[in-house]
Amino acid sequence: MAYLTLKGINKIYPNGYHAVHDFNLEIEKGEFIVFVGSSGCGKSTTLRMIAGLENISKGEFYIDGERANEKGPRERGVAMVFQSYALYPHMTVYDNLAFGLTLQGVDDDVIEQRVQATAKILGLTDYLDRLPRALSGGQRQRVAVGRAIIRKVDIFLMDEPLSNLDAKQRVTMRSEITQIHRETGATTIYVTHDQTEAMTMADRIVVMKEGYIQQVGTPRELYFNPTNMFVAGFIGEPPMNFIEGRVKDGKINISDNIIDLSAIADSDVVKKYEGEEVVLGFRPEAIKLVGKEDTEKAFKISCTVELTELLGDNTNVYVDIKGIKTILKVDPHDSPEMDAKLDFAIPYESVYLFDKNTEKRIKLKAK
Repeated sequence: MAYLTLKGINKIYPNGYHAVHDFNLEIEKGEFIVFVGSSGCGKSTTLRMIAGLENISKGEFYIDGERANEKGPRERGVAMVFQSYALYPHMTVYDNLAFGLTLQGVDDDVIEQRVQATAKILGLTDYLDRLPRALSGGQRQRVAVGRAIIRKVDIFLMDEPLSNLDAKQRVTMRSEITQIHRETGATTIYVTHDQTEAMTMADRIVVMKEGYIQQVGTPRELYFNPTNMFVAGFIGEPPMNFIEGRVKDGKINISDNIIDLSAIADSDVVKKYEGEEVVLGFRPEAIKLVGKEDTEKAFKISCTVELTELLGDNTNVYVDIKGIKTILKVDPHDSPEMDAKLDFAIPYESVYLFDKNTEKRIKLKAK
């Protein structure tokens, strides 16, 4: 197992484009770290710098405490799984798995043992004599993962490995990769734009935007304690609702629905933001329906139903609060009719407040 340190890592291309800014991160031995963010945020570029496929423009990278900036990919002891599978089309599954070991001069008996053991883990035993074109997308992705784990390296790097799979295959492969990580104990860095993958697989998540780290934390920390509006809106499905308003006399008026900040915030916070524009946030699943649940210690909101989406285990309800569009998540048995009037409540503990100018989360209570 290996631990990694990234200190002030930057990537600046010859044309001046600054892809990654001052990236700092400590990765513990055996951790499963996920880099997540929208396309172009710098997550894959950072992974490629860790792999040695991109030069580090500025900063220092350490593996087990040893500087690795100048080391090539082979010297870093990493195995990488790409989005495109990168299998040899003329080779069987067996030969694809064995190829890296063959190049290393490993004995045939050892190769046979490792191939069979890897194939068993990945459910590929019955497909070892097939060519990649005879496999499904999920099976080809298993082979790509197998080529990485068969080398028994200390660091796995995975760049959007599930993006070419359908929804059902992604769910299956998520659990398989997580199980492989548990069995191998290798330090794993996984890049994705899919927040569901990040939330279900990671020990810790690194959220990136435009080359900058926005927040690093466990899935629970990012979901319940986002540091800014970007993280709050990126993590969670459907995303967090945001409603802008101005604080007047310690209250926010949201289309005749009064949010009294004194119920959720210390007096010094209320005074500090008097007259200022803020953004109120709440998650669609945090709401309660008035008349259906206990709505004490909650802000009541009236709205009109515009659209409903029955998803089986829940219903997404798109509502209009006198011109303000939001999404609610309710029990499918409580699905309202279209154009119906609806009253819902946001529990005090589920309300988030953000500074509109900085988009940073406002700390409501002193600790």
